[in-house]
Amino acid sequence: MELTTVWFILIAVLWIGYFFLEGFDFGVGILTKALARDETERRVLINTIGPVWDGNEVWLITAGGAMFAAFPEWYATMFSGFYLPLLLILVALILRGVAFEYRAKRDDARWKRNWENAIFWGSAVPAFLWGVAFANIVRGMRIDADKEYVGNLLDLLNPYALLGGVVTLVLFTFHGAVFVGLKTVGDIRDRANALAFRLGAATVLLAGGFLAWTQADSGNGKSVWAAAVAVAALLAALAFNRAGREGWAFVASGLTVIAAVTMFFLTLFPNVMPSSIDAAYNLTTDNAASTPYTLKIMTWVAVVMTPIVVCYQGWTYWVFRKRIGTRHIPTAAPHGAK
Repeated sequence: MELTTVWFILIAVLWIGYFFLEGFDFGVGILTKALARDETERRVLINTIGPVWDGNEVWLITAGGAMFAAFPEWYATMFSGFYLPLLLILVALILRGVAFEYRAKRDDARWKRNWENAIFWGSAVPAFLWGVAFANIVRGMRIDADKEYVGNLLDLLNPYALLGGVVTLVLFTFHGAVFVGLKTVGDIRDRANALAFRLGAATVLLAGGFLAWTQADSGNGKSVWAAAVAVAALLAALAFNRAGREGWAFVASGLTVIAAVTMFFLTLFPNVMPSSIDAAYNLTTDNAASTPYTLKIMTWVAVVMTPIVVCYQGWTYWVFRKRIGTRHIPTAAPHGAK
């Protein structure tokens, strides 16, 4: 197998890992508005992802860095074409990260409410815009002979891409609700499971339609199997959720995310960004790649570092594996008290 193909697969794995992990913590952030009834329940939700959300974002940084090093033409065209959406995602992620750190710094209701708004929008905006961005990549963009995006912002807001954004928003919220059901105890756990079922039903309709549209437009023999796995896993997640098997429901909702993102990359290969102007302008794993020497060095670094990062992150999840509930949240001391 050529190194360009190896790195296309590795980058796909990094994006899949990012959407699997960050998907549920985006969902939990969104649910701080929809599920939590009071300050204590919001603290429970935030604490379910508190130890892991920043580690999940390492996958995004690594995916972006790997694209830059392995396929610089892909990175340049994608980040220039999606300049405004990616800027919004970056600002949202920064605000979200600051909100997690600063929300509890002052015992003031308005202060906390403002940071909780930042957590909600900092989760919802990226969850929607990532779907818009990847739907546009799969559909094809206005890329010219110089490998530059020559469209405008309105070209990115087409019906297919907007549906893709709605699908990732609802899917990640469903994934987050399943995670909350798995990680909490008490009344909030019951409400999370009930909400997960309703969100899952909506996701079946939206994601089923979007995957069918994708397959009809740009699918192939391999992508149809990935789409079938995604739909089957989503139905299984609903069934496990209904049966109260929260661990298996989370595995199945995660498999839905993995299979759906895998389908996107299967429809792309060997392209990395198809051109909607002329197929001759497509960015491919060959014409967008770095030199063989660069790819060889990167491969050795990945062989050494990847197991270390995966083991460390797995250990983090193991340490913070226990469920939490409102009874585990200490009562905040009055402002000014010792």
